[in-house]
Amino acid sequence: MATYTLPELPYDYAALEPVINPQIVELHHDKHHAAYVKGANDTLEQLEEARDKEAWGAINGLQKNLAFHLSGHILHSIYWHNMTGDGGGEPLAADGVGDLADAITESFGSYAGFKAQLTKASATTQGSGWGVLAYEPLSGKLIVEQVYDHQGNVGQGSVPILVFDAWEHAFYLQYKNQKVDFIEAMWQVVNWQDVAKRYAAAKERVDVLLLAP
Repeated sequence: MATYTLPELPYDYAALEPVINPQIVELHHDKHHAAYVKGANDTLEQLEEARDKEAWGAINGLQKNLAFHLSGHILHSIYWHNMTGDGGGEPLAADGVGDLADAITESFGSYAGFKAQLTKASATTQGSGWGVLAYEPLSGKLIVEQVYDHQGNVGQGSVPILVFDAWEHAFYLQYKNQKVDFIEAMWQVVNWQDVAKRYAAAKERVDVLLLAP
């Protein structure tokens, strides 16, 4: 039995129009995300075979592949739920996401400052990557991370709560080479209710990092 499975989309392919067209959503989920799930499962099988045979010649590549595919699966699983056709705007206490709004202000000085940082981090990824808003458990604050591929340039222990996919497959069929335009448009579909739930869950996991016994 496979360890990882492709989750179903929480909406239909057309739900994010006009920001993301149905063709992109279908290809992105059914082909690209599915490939990361398959890649993670295949790599686990190859690692099991390596242990059984005590054949470690490919260990460096296998460990890199596991990090790549598993991180791709995790980030995409968050990505789909981070978006809704009824999203966008600014997180507000009146909408039941006051704790998240306060954390953003505390961590970045203002919502505008946060939005600018995440936009720039996402839009200026070198090649393929992600812009990520993450909860950092040591400080108890939010940080922005610019992730290379799916797994590089990440602070250990940080918990992603809002992710912007800056890989070309996320936007090229609709936005061509205008990554900046896509990232700007993404703010129109942010599901702040989902982000707030992820923030609350991350805060509750206070014992995740045991720095000393």
